[in-house]
Amino acid sequence: DRTMPLARPTGQIPDAAWTSGFREMTEPWKGAVGCLGVAVFFAMTIGIISWQALEQSPEEWVLRGRTGGMLWERRRGALLLRVLPAGRTVAVIAVGGVPATEPPPPRDRCWHDGRQFCYTWEEDAELRLSLEPPPTPATECYGVCWTPLRPDVMLKDCFSMANVSWYGGASIRAQRWPLNSAESHAQPFVSGDFSKNPVGYGPVLERYFLGSTGVTVTVAPDVPLFLSLESNRHFCLETPAGRAAVPLRYLLCVQHPPPPPRLSPSHRSPIWQYYGPAGSAAKIKRGLKSLAKKLKRHHLREGVLALGERCTAILAAADHVPSERRKRHDSTHAWDPSLIKPLQLSITLSPYTSIASPLFLRSLQDSEVASYWLSLQPRFGGCSVPLLTTWKGRLCARLNVTSKAALSWYLARARHLRQALGATYMVFEGAEGNAFLEQAVPPPAELAGDQYTGVLAAALATLGNATVISAGARSSHLPLFVQMSPLRSDWSHAGLKGVIPSVLHYSLLGYNFFIPDAVGGSLDSDTPGDQELYVRWLQIVTFLPVMAFSTPPWLCCDAWVLNLTRQCIQRHRDFVVPLLIKYSEEWLRLGYPIFRPAWWLSPTDPTAFTIEDEFLIGDEVLVAPITEKGQTWRDIYLPGEGHLWMDTNTAHVFDGGTILRNYSASLAEVPVFVK
Repeated sequence: DRTMPLARPTGQIPDAAWTSGFREMTEPWKGAVGCLGVAVFFAMTIGIISWQALEQSPEEWVLRGRTGGMLWERRRGALLLRVLPAGRTVAVIAVGGVPATEPPPPRDRCWHDGRQFCYTWEEDAELRLSLEPPPTPATECYGVCWTPLRPDVMLKDCFSMANVSWYGGASIRAQRWPLNSAESHAQPFVSGDFSKNPVGYGPVLERYFLGSTGVTVTVAPDVPLFLSLESNRHFCLETPAGRAAVPLRYLLCVQHPPPPPRLSPSHRSPIWQYYGPAGSAAKIKRGLKSLAKKLKRHHLREGVLALGERCTAILAAADHVPSERRKRHDSTHAWDPSLIKPLQLSITLSPYTSIASPLFLRSLQDSEVASYWLSLQPRFGGCSVPLLTTWKGRLCARLNVTSKAALSWYLARARHLRQALGATYMVFEGAEGNAFLEQAVPPPAELAGDQYTGVLAAALATLGNATVISAGARSSHLPLFVQMSPLRSDWSHAGLKGVIPSVLHYSLLGYNFFIPDAVGGSLDSDTPGDQELYVRWLQIVTFLPVMAFSTPPWLCCDAWVLNLTRQCIQRHRDFVVPLLIKYSEEWLRLGYPIFRPAWWLSPTDPTAFTIEDEFLIGDEVLVAPITEKGQTWRDIYLPGEGHLWMDTNTAHVFDGGTILRNYSASLAEVPVFVK
């Protein structure tokens, strides 16, 4: 083997080389031809290099629209979405699963159609870009469709976070606003339960992402989608390998607002969660009466007493609901809702039933398992097998929402239970997740992705607008409240700091009517009974659609906190509710979220893109609470240059587009500004 010399030789030209050269020169015609060939070769080489360097741009337009278009960048192997005439790039999409270094050719396979661009990476994938009908005249949309040509090709498009803040998509355990600082490995884009999978995606998600540059990404609902988040680098849309010819399809739009909903739900506030004695129906009834008396004694006479699923089931069993054998003449054991008046009652159900329950056993006896519960179909004939899963520590079967008979029975049972217990509100837990994917079983086509959540939500919406559901997926248009996930009783992003990012996330995705976690958090932490945490949490939920409590203030805090709770409830009723009604009408008319980030009024100020501890109610109220333990001051960003903001505590007026440094806010105060 030869190796490159360390230094160039400095000796004379060897004799053999000199002799052969002299002989070549004695033949003039051969020497002339040789010199000409060398000259032509060098000229062609220099010409090609010059053409590549000067004529061939590193970016190439592949599809032009009316106000922008798509380009291919050779260096990174990326698609660029650019708007004109400014020439501003609003999205950079690095492609995966194909040889990124291979540029598309000058001509495309769809050259005859000016509204499309097509290119094929042989034996890998086909890319098709298309101009799509815009939802509004001021919007331009581009369809992106990747089709794998082999089953082992995993399609993957990654959206850069460089100079772009991204919002929407999935809820996570420690919610962030924007998503840029979030981290998640590639996993199915399906709603989930944090108690089962803390690192998975949460109960509310939409295939909709919004960039601070004004671009939106909407993934087709029938695409089997994986999502990954790499902090401050990119988020990636992927399709799993092994599925023959399953395309990755999504829509890129500039200035595309979310679709407006049709109805808004209603809910009475505050909610007082019942966590008293639950050993029997008699104990639950006495506990409810006792809680109602204590609330009245502390001058907290209005609101809702909320029963969990277990207490609801115990009361239902005691009253023989929904059994036809209920003894209507026996009123001594029946629940009388007038005992808690003027408070109202909320009950909780789920689509799960224990395999030991009479309900499930009866369906086994009647050979109706597949009709009422999700089941696995045998490959070669035989009986179907119920798909069992765990729910609150029990082995359970889950309602088959693809069966009209099962849904009709379930809704009838819910209505009967609501009437029998005199409940005003019904909460449905366990709507999130895909039971098939949890057990690595391919789901049927009608239950792929989050179809289960969507079908169940549509069915529950028929129960009226006093219905609460624990998850949301393509259901923001339905008149349902969405229950937020439980948070830790601490100051982290999995606790108090996660409240406002979750509010902004839910509202941006169209879920403006939600029930936040209880004041102080529902999940245990290392510092239980933190009075300061309770107060700061209370100050935030005062400005949300519903106030919820799991621990009454007289059990955890000093007397002044009880008085503050009364003031916050009154402020919610007199100040916040009218605002919510006003901006819900705007939401219905224009599709604008009720709870808005700071950048809503400062869309060109990069400072506003990453603010996650303030929020707007409409365009006229800014809430900037304290979320750091021990602090009585904070910096406050006032959005909207040219606007004036008045502090509701001091009546001082400040200019918009400015930052108030070290602004004072005692433990009893929350900074609130009105425009």
